[in-house]
Amino acid sequence: MLAFLSLPLIFLWFGEAFSSLSPFILHERRSHIPSGWFLERKHPASAVLPLRFGLKQSNIHNLEDYLYDISDPSSPNFGRHWTPGEVVKTFAPSAESVTVVQEWLIDNGISKERMRVSPSKGWIEVDTTVEEADQLILADYHVYTHESGQEHIACEEYHLPEHIAPHVELVTPSVHFDAVIRPRPMTRDTALMKSDITFVNSTYPGVGHCDTQISLDCLRALYKFNYSPIASGSNSFGIVEYTPQTFNQSDMDLFFTNYSIPELVGRPPFQISIDGGYQQTFNQSFDYVGESQLDLQYGMGLVTSKLNVTLYQVGDAVNPNTSFNNFLDALDGSYCTYEGGDDPALDAIYPDTQPGGYDGSPACGTAKPAAVISTSYGYNEADLTPFYATRQCNEYAKLGLMGVTILYSSGDSGVAGNGQVCLNDDGSQSTTGTRFNPSFPGSCPYVTSIGATQIVAGNSVNDPEVAAARVTASGVFYSGGGFSNVFGLPDYQRGSVASYLKNFKTDNFTSAAYNSSGNSRAFPDIAANGAAYVVAAAGEFILEWGTSASSPTMGSMLAMINDARIAVGKGTIGFINPTIYSALFQTAFNDITSGNNPGCGTEGFTCSAGWDPLTGLGTPNFERLKELWLALP
Repeated sequence: MLAFLSLPLIFLWFGEAFSSLSPFILHERRSHIPSGWFLERKHPASAVLPLRFGLKQSNIHNLEDYLYDISDPSSPNFGRHWTPGEVVKTFAPSAESVTVVQEWLIDNGISKERMRVSPSKGWIEVDTTVEEADQLILADYHVYTHESGQEHIACEEYHLPEHIAPHVELVTPSVHFDAVIRPRPMTRDTALMKSDITFVNSTYPGVGHCDTQISLDCLRALYKFNYSPIASGSNSFGIVEYTPQTFNQSDMDLFFTNYSIPELVGRPPFQISIDGGYQQTFNQSFDYVGESQLDLQYGMGLVTSKLNVTLYQVGDAVNPNTSFNNFLDALDGSYCTYEGGDDPALDAIYPDTQPGGYDGSPACGTAKPAAVISTSYGYNEADLTPFYATRQCNEYAKLGLMGVTILYSSGDSGVAGNGQVCLNDDGSQSTTGTRFNPSFPGSCPYVTSIGATQIVAGNSVNDPEVAAARVTASGVFYSGGGFSNVFGLPDYQRGSVASYLKNFKTDNFTSAAYNSSGNSRAFPDIAANGAAYVVAAAGEFILEWGTSASSPTMGSMLAMINDARIAVGKGTIGFINPTIYSALFQTAFNDITSGNNPGCGTEGFTCSAGWDPLTGLGTPNFERLKELWLALP
């Protein structure tokens, strides 16, 4: 939540015309410069800033209530999903907010001709000089340089007049230090890297070797998942990939030939290009094809050829900042401008004028959301400001209102963050940190976070699974999970989290290592196998591990539950968390009671009876889930 902090009154006079001043108050402040960045120099006063004022959304405080009203199986409105028009109308900022902010800008010398108000009235943008911005919001803009050489423009804090602050959610660019240095803006949740590839000389389509090689047959046997779609014309399942990650059709054909699904040989997914997304051919090595091949081979294979999977291919190959927000822009036209629009410090801004970049208009409401959408990428929650994360999390809630199920993998670093970094006491991240580092968007209470399990060596598909774990010379993989430092505990999770914290015992870390308040969002919600998937990539069969495998596997099952409901005239399941945490659905999951998720110098959390922060409620029993969901309205 946005905190408005009291400061001594600061009066700045901008000329005699401005006669109704109110005191300035602190709106946002950054506590530290992120690791690896250094203050380089003051930004030139004449430089231009694309200043954006994100206006407060109407009814945003009721968002959770609206979502629960249609998602709680005990509600009389269960399943009565909203139309996109209803969502836009309900959350549009008030006309008063637009007028008040515009008048303030005019009083401070910004002519109305310089302002741009979005069609949804969600934000006001004006190109200012740094000098104007410094005076307008009492900021002090500097250039920061990363140890890699990348530069970033930001300020340490900014202020707004007291009468303006209630109308503005956030201002960008400002303290939101969201520049990301990784080759991709998020890390894909696949623990296996190139140096860790296991080549498979022979593959087993049956269930006799599922402890060492997971196949489509293994997953169907593990989760009683034998279903053939019958309502595909009205159903949809989407998988999201970020260029330059790409699939190769010859690898797809190799996989489906080996697993005897001739109907899928030569058949690509239905691709929707977002912001120049395409199937690149300049690099077909594992690092560039491993994620897409895993997601699509299992997503498509499990739903069979009767449902054409939608591939959302996002971003050109040269822009390093293509983000979840760019994808969400394409799904929801109102989100493109919601609360200030995209953050140029993190989100890719189009047209992209770099050589080889996508120079078209940014995707905005151009892609229809699938009923179930799986994404196998993620940030560390601490990579983002709470404002930015909350803004995006609210959009997942709006998609839930429209009947969309959003799945994200929970991460592969146990209680640590991507790259095995942990939190320091000041909130910065390092490999020597001692506090647990939750992932995002898995920590958002409006998505379903998917953890990973595995079959114990020597066991069969009929034996209980355990939390996924793998340690090799090149790295480790443990199912990600823990407690958010940003989001509060959702009502649907209260009983499960309270029970776990009451019974959880550990000697290897203290309560100071994580948010042990009992009042924060916990993740993951559920789990599926994520160990030793046989994947055709770069012309070879290899084994891949990760929650990246678990998410599309779970997504395929939920897509088939939608199919069964649609076939009898019912709607999609939408936001599933209030349903799966209800007492009725506890019989639909295989409880995982063995394993832990080390990180940050500790053994992490341990599995227990009921929900735990490694495998959530457990793995699915598809037949039981289908039966229960078919019984709901």
